[in-house]
Amino acid sequence: MESSPNSPLLFEPIFQERVWGGRWLERAFGKALPPGKNIGESWELVDRAEAQSVIRQGPWRGRTLHELWCDQHDEIFGAEVVNAPRFPILAKLLDAREKLSLQVHPPARIAAALGGETKTELWYVADAEPGAEIFAGLRAGTTRENFARALEDGGAAALVHRLEVKRGDAIFIPSGRVHAIGAGNLIVEIQENSDTTYRVFDWDRKGGAPRKLHVDEAMQSIDFMDFAPGFVRPEGEMLLRTKEFTIERWELDAPRPALTDAAAALFYCLDGALEMSGVALRAGEFFLVPATAGEATLRPAPSGAKVLRVTLPTR
Repeated sequence: MESSPNSPLLFEPIFQERVWGGRWLERAFGKALPPGKNIGESWELVDRAEAQSVIRQGPWRGRTLHELWCDQHDEIFGAEVVNAPRFPILAKLLDAREKLSLQVHPPARIAAALGGETKTELWYVADAEPGAEIFAGLRAGTTRENFARALEDGGAAALVHRLEVKRGDAIFIPSGRVHAIGAGNLIVEIQENSDTTYRVFDWDRKGGAPRKLHVDEAMQSIDFMDFAPGFVRPEGEMLLRTKEFTIERWELDAPRPALTDAAAALFYCLDGALEMSGVALRAGEFFLVPATAGEATLRPAPSGAKVLRVTLPTR
């Protein structure tokens, strides 16, 4: 069925091959991955010069997210939503068949000095193999000096805080927090619209040419007072509220209006299935509900559905 102003908008994913990626998105969600490639990231909603989300269904099929953002901002996203040069969020799915590099994104002051972008993000664990872990922040007592020595000796990973994860866990990764996703994780990532990453260690990964490290930039960016962070603790449906975005987790066992005010919302279907305005939505899909949807309703399948709901910053 075609989209109308009260229908959800779905976009073509942009698949990114990564040395640490795999085929989990194909197995879990039936995504049409390119044959023979290890896909680490699916960019589900993105508005960048080098990557642009395109609507895949309805009368607006073929239009880009950037075109909507620039040409129909108030109508589609809401008059109170921040009017930045580009859509301010990048939404991804990550398949970590192997560990990602140990890395950091620069905080604002450092980003400006280094010519990069800040990148605050939330990871939500959509699935995880037994014993899977993530790395976030530093172990208590770590200093800039002993971290620098450990980088030279190849032992930096021992100074990073580790958390064993399971399906449904979430962790906040603000700019400045050193981090890595461990092997065996399927992650929903909601982040600022940025692609600045400074790798500080890549696990002495075997095979192919070593990936470039950015040790000087990373050492300037790491918050060396950031010790042993924990998982996000939800307050009711609220997972996280920051100046960059707000994220809720809804468990639906009955119809519910998608919007709570005159602003768009981005959804990710975690489990189950949904229908909205005649459009079927399934687990593994992101969809944007435009501000014009008004009181349009999310209708879960008989077995229910779980979704993440993301809203944008206001002016």
